[in-house]
Amino acid sequence: MKIEQIYTGCLAHGAYYIVSENEAAIIDPLRETLPYIERLQKDGVTLKYIFETHFHADFVSGHLDLSKKTGAAIVYGPTAEPDFEAIIAEDNQLFEVGKIKIKVLHTPGHTMESSTFLLIDESGKETAIFSGDTLFLGDVGRPDLAQKAAHMTQEELAGLLYDSLQSKIIPLADDITVYPAHGAGSACGKNMQKETVDTLGNQKKTNYALKQPDKESFVREVLDGLSAPPQYFGMNVAMNKGGYESFENVLQKGKNPLSPSEFEATAEDSGALILDTRSAAEFYKGFIPNSINIGLKGDFAPWVGAMIVDVKQPILLICDDGTEEEVITRLSRVGFDHVLGFLEGGFDSWKNSGKETDTIHRISPEEFAEKFAADSKVVDVRKESEYEAEHVNDAFRRPLAEINSWAGMLDNDEHFFIHCAGGYRSMIAASILNARGIRNFSEIEGGFNKIKETDVPKSNFVCQSKTL
Repeated sequence: MKIEQIYTGCLAHGAYYIVSENEAAIIDPLRETLPYIERLQKDGVTLKYIFETHFHADFVSGHLDLSKKTGAAIVYGPTAEPDFEAIIAEDNQLFEVGKIKIKVLHTPGHTMESSTFLLIDESGKETAIFSGDTLFLGDVGRPDLAQKAAHMTQEELAGLLYDSLQSKIIPLADDITVYPAHGAGSACGKNMQKETVDTLGNQKKTNYALKQPDKESFVREVLDGLSAPPQYFGMNVAMNKGGYESFENVLQKGKNPLSPSEFEATAEDSGALILDTRSAAEFYKGFIPNSINIGLKGDFAPWVGAMIVDVKQPILLICDDGTEEEVITRLSRVGFDHVLGFLEGGFDSWKNSGKETDTIHRISPEEFAEKFAADSKVVDVRKESEYEAEHVNDAFRRPLAEINSWAGMLDNDEHFFIHCAGGYRSMIAASILNARGIRNFSEIEGGFNKIKETDVPKSNFVCQSKTL
């Protein structure tokens, strides 16, 4: 028997490849199927089942393409109602893969169809659970995503999750290995550990959600501090449930090189969003007017999902040479399938053609320290928890994820400084503000990580009512 965790850091996602004898199973695959096909061919095994722990919200699964290419059956837990052929398992139903068995444990709460898959090895020993979004390391799945579909409140779903954990997971042996669908950085939880594999016994000792004395405490603690889910989550659920275009078609259409003139004409005719995926360090020096910067070398796909409201939005790309396929692939993982093409030769070809360019005013932390005064307006776009740990005195707490709610409050006649932790998120914010005509600001290179090294006054006092 072989178990391989295939972890994708930018999505904090774990897929699982399991082999026994001449058969294999894959749990929660990503959109692109080639890595799985290559493993199957290398091992000389047949894919028998594709197990889906639930209808995922944070990424588009590869279950449909993988099933079409291999003939493997797709398996969901009880109550799932996909718009395609699949096995809807019963609670406690067993599936044989080679000499091992995989038992379906229906664990609703995160979603109604959520299930945990219990692996029973060749000797009959219960060895591991693939817990999906039911149980993370350090946390459990958020119960607020499926309210509408389940016709239940988040409190009711949280209570259901408590019952699932108490009846199906906690009674299992402490030496069972826990393989979750996500790790630290995922928006599917709020308190995940950096590790991606653990024992159930250790989770019983360290996971706050598993240590609650009763259901009332569990519901209160699990729901406390949840931020609003990204807007693309619901659209990804719909794609996972209803179907989607094959990844190969999406990639082929997106890999469409455009000259500067063709790029400009396509942007005007289609209303496409121009997405610049270069680093912040390159973007601020020069970019196509009204383009949005989300750097590929970062949490690219989740921030695209958080910043771009509609997965059907047409997109035109500015990329570093040779990264076009990676960009299109990572966009497709979160359902953004409508890439119309990319600027051939990158930004340099646009600049060399003599077309209009724009810049962002970026300053060093040292310049910020020189210019900072008691009445300076500072906008901190980090998460709430980062801000509360420490921030520039009297800085406005305005998380990037909520930019649509606060951008309109800014007075373009009054200069302000903007920063995040290291410069990645603040450049996203800067590009969005700039595209909306808000230009009277200075973005701080290196963010708060570098500001801490200056004598700019800082505190951890939080003023909840402060307004722009």
